[in-house]
Amino acid sequence: MKSLPSFFALKWLSGLLMLVLASSNSFAGNVASNVSVIDFYARAVPSGQPNSAAFMTLKNSGTEDRALIDARSSVSKVVELHTHKKEGGMMRMRRVDQITIKAGSETILKPGGLHVMFIGLKQQLTQGDKVDLELIFDNGSRIQLTVPVKVVAGMRHKKPKH
Repeated sequence: MKSLPSFFALKWLSGLLMLVLASSNSFAGNVASNVSVIDFYARAVPSGQPNSAAFMTLKNSGTEDRALIDARSSVSKVVELHTHKKEGGMMRMRRVDQITIKAGSETILKPGGLHVMFIGLKQQLTQGDKVDLELIFDNGSRIQLTVPVKVVAGMRHKKPKH
């Protein structure tokens, strides 16, 4: 009669399996739990500008809705999720708690709409620079990006008055 695997061997194997599954997001590139990120970039800003933003397309290939709930970057003191809302006849930026990506769909973060806001820049963002950005989702998954800085069409850089 064959002996059954010991309790400790089963525990060790299940622990190893959990470790492999947990680390799989580390090797997934710009993918986390069926969410992928494409067309990402940050807005170039002139010297002295305290804020900027990052834009991208979030694609959810899964069968459950996902939500972007937070973001982090070393380029600014604060990183927030934002949208634009019309208030009193004017468009104003407002912080949002999350950005939903419906199952089997995509959510576009773009100028004048949803975006990731960099508040209190620690450096000037110039075209050609790259900034780090970590996206954090409602299921605990994370995506690490190196975001290229680009000049955004329609965004005028005012020259400082002397």
